[in-house]
Amino acid sequence: MKVLMKGNEAIGEAAIRAGCRCFFGYPITPQTELPEYLAKRLPEAGGVFLQAESEIAAINMVYGAAGAGARVMTSSSSPGISLKLEGISYLAASELPCVIVNIMRGGPGLGGIQPSQSDYFQATKGGGHGDYRMIVLAPASVQELADLTAEAFELADKYRNPVMLLGDGILGQMMEAVSFRPRTALPAQDKTWATTGCRGRARNVINSLYLDPEKLERHNRHLQEKFRQMAENEVRSETYRTEDAEIVVVAFGTAARIARTAVDSARMQGIRAGLVRPVTLWPFPDQAIKSVLASCRALLTVEMNAGQMVEDVRLAVAGARPVHFYGRTGGMVPSATEILREIQNIAGVAYGASVS
Repeated sequence: MKVLMKGNEAIGEAAIRAGCRCFFGYPITPQTELPEYLAKRLPEAGGVFLQAESEIAAINMVYGAAGAGARVMTSSSSPGISLKLEGISYLAASELPCVIVNIMRGGPGLGGIQPSQSDYFQATKGGGHGDYRMIVLAPASVQELADLTAEAFELADKYRNPVMLLGDGILGQMMEAVSFRPRTALPAQDKTWATTGCRGRARNVINSLYLDPEKLERHNRHLQEKFRQMAENEVRSETYRTEDAEIVVVAFGTAARIARTAVDSARMQGIRAGLVRPVTLWPFPDQAIKSVLASCRALLTVEMNAGQMVEDVRLAVAGARPVHFYGRTGGMVPSATEILREIQNIAGVAYGASVS
């Protein structure tokens, strides 16, 4: 059965159904409905909701709950995530699974409360200090917010690593019909590493401090091997009308929804356009980009920022085709008409003639 829900609320319900029983966070627009929803629902499910005194406090509470083996989540929006970055690095270094939700707003600085995608670098290039990675999932609908929330908890436990769900203010605030996975018994998780009391066994130590550089290097190599496995096994993307596409748009999240409409409009005008939508921003779907190059003459990356994912698209293409960029910043959202105009302009160059 489908129900009409706001995106932020759908994340909260999906988290509870996925076995999340601890949430620590701090209110910030445009994600506040998520902790508001969990403040009511988590205690009903036998869980713990706590509004921390700050984002820094919240992420360190996540560290404690994750270390004790709990399924735990935190959420925030852009500047709040910035405050959590030190703790996120600690979580990755200590191999603690958790889910981190970022419903992005305009920036830099405090910016504004309107939607943006300007946290791409922060999410995919580490953000915090040290050599670490997170799987970053980019939903494009309320249904995907729910589905990928559930998947995020599974991936976090699978790799003992933080996983980020990266949305934006439109997805968090919009309402759409959503269905949830049937409630089933959660599979048993190996939590033998957790600090659950050590009577009858050797104690577990969860730590990210290695004063011996050789030990720290061994730990880093272990982490890098885990990240390699993530990159090999967890890439997700969606393609649309790319089989014969000569102009391929690359976009994620809300921008991808709008770009899809522009692609359809271009097709109606005789322009063979297509869309590649990364669902994992890290690991990035390089092969999905490379797979369209046989027919593709040029690519257009569309983002709600000044140009961030476009760098990964250019790396994937490796100079084989021109990669153009169109973006809006500060909370402004590109329209399908604007994207269509960019496709037309690129097509005029690619085809050697103007397209009206």
